[in-house]
Amino acid sequence: MEKSNHQTTSFEGVLPKPICIGPGILIVIVQWLLWFAIPLIFPGPWIRAVGVLGGMLGGIAVMVWWGFFSRAPRNERWSAVLLMVLALVIASQFTHESIKTGMQGMMYFGYAIPILSLAFVVSAVISRRFSQKARRIVLATTVVVASGVWILFRSSGITGDAGMELAWRWSETHEERFLSQSGEDQLLVGTASVIPESEILWSGFRGADRNSIVKGIRIESDWSSSPPAELWHRSIGPGCSSFAVQGNLIFTQEQHGSDEVVACYHLNSGEPVWIHVDDARFWDSHAGAGPRSTPTLVEDRLYTLGATGILNVLNALDGTVIWSRNAAIDAEETPYEWGFTSSPVVFDDVVIVALSGKLAAYNIETGNPIWFGPEGGESYSSPHLFEINGVTQVVMMSANGAASFNPVDGKLLWEQSWPEARIVQPAMCPNGDLLISAGGAKGLRRISVTLESDEWTVEEQWTSNKLRPNFNDFVIHKGHAYGFEGPSLACIELEEGKRKWRGGRYGGQLLLLADQDLLLVLTEKGDLALVEALPERLKELHRLPAIEGKTWNHPVLAGNILLVRNMEEMAAFRLALANK
Repeated sequence: MEKSNHQTTSFEGVLPKPICIGPGILIVIVQWLLWFAIPLIFPGPWIRAVGVLGGMLGGIAVMVWWGFFSRAPRNERWSAVLLMVLALVIASQFTHESIKTGMQGMMYFGYAIPILSLAFVVSAVISRRFSQKARRIVLATTVVVASGVWILFRSSGITGDAGMELAWRWSETHEERFLSQSGEDQLLVGTASVIPESEILWSGFRGADRNSIVKGIRIESDWSSSPPAELWHRSIGPGCSSFAVQGNLIFTQEQHGSDEVVACYHLNSGEPVWIHVDDARFWDSHAGAGPRSTPTLVEDRLYTLGATGILNVLNALDGTVIWSRNAAIDAEETPYEWGFTSSPVVFDDVVIVALSGKLAAYNIETGNPIWFGPEGGESYSSPHLFEINGVTQVVMMSANGAASFNPVDGKLLWEQSWPEARIVQPAMCPNGDLLISAGGAKGLRRISVTLESDEWTVEEQWTSNKLRPNFNDFVIHKGHAYGFEGPSLACIELEEGKRKWRGGRYGGQLLLLADQDLLLVLTEKGDLALVEALPERLKELHRLPAIEGKTWNHPVLAGNILLVRNMEEMAAFRLALANK
């Protein structure tokens, strides 16, 4: 009997095994290395994509650890896993639209899962010696708070390397502040101040040849003694447009609430001259609201394409409408994820726009459609005029690859298949070859296009992943290409596509001052940087703040006046000219 009592006492004294915490800690460390640390050290959209995938897989691993290997009581294990799944799914339905739709609908899960995983493991460590009831309350509260806190936020968009920009859900957007603070001068339509015709200083998207190359001007490169002098600085409605410049007038596109606007301002003061308004609005969770295209100037006419497909031809002096069409309806196209982003191109009496990957051509006098190209799939590139083998042609980058058309009748001349959604422009090498981008991590391809006996032949010269422009355009200079590898600048040689250097953190867009071997970079954070365009090394000469906020818009150099803008503001700087 005594023996039996002794055995019973021993059995009752057995304690439950402690919760196995180690695997959870290890999983979260690996998860955060993939999701946060590596993209921070090696930024880039493709690295960020791998990080998002690693973060989500880490969340699954945390659930597997807790469900099978944590040694917590069975009902506690599986109820916590079920709660995590339900909390994530339910909270995702109540997040702001900008988070719910961001990153193809994966923004919430891509960010919430790593945060939830870390919070859960930390709470498990803290509560592992609590009573069972207390531990369950702590874990359940952690899951609900970590999953649901995202309901309090909205996203202001994403950065170039796919990072999220957060703001309180109830906070005023810049556009709302802009509209509430703007005076009558911003909102009156047709208040034209006619200014005599003068020279076109910048014809539109990336300049006359759409290559972001400036010739015939030399600036003072020592900004410590002769820095850019700010002429004016003002708020602007959202939009990804750049500028066209004629005389002392500048033209851009922006969003004013429910109105899509083409706006004209004074070059020297930034004061409004006239605006044209269309009842249209486009918004996406990545770039925000507003038009994505840049106006095109030809003689005294301004050609614009809105993000929903409205094609306008306006008098550049007073904004009056010459004609207008809904090109999206004409072409039977609907916007892809980021809207219609094509800047119009004009050849003789034809204006051509891209409705995603499909070209549409109109008579510049009547506005009547002339021809439509074939379906090209997802594209955010603009039609690009080249002369190849003595033949003027319009090259279009689309999800199918590169295709060339006769601008007069739309006849297909040649094509080069390389499937991938496109954003950036093609560029011509000194020998006439073309450099085309695949987007993402696929890099650049050099192709030669020849014409013999009325037959076009396209031949691949090389493909290189040593420069991978994603949505930032690149430039060609003296046998080399300079562009963006994620937020870094990189240089490759054109002979074989080998990298010469890579470094720095910039993002944004750039101009090449060809006469001085200089890159003028407008960074994603709104800084101006002056960088040598030399293959030997990366050398940044100067950097200074210009505008605030995420900056994706292309800079413009009209004479020695530099124009910059983003989704929130614009500014003009006078650059000191170099002594001859």
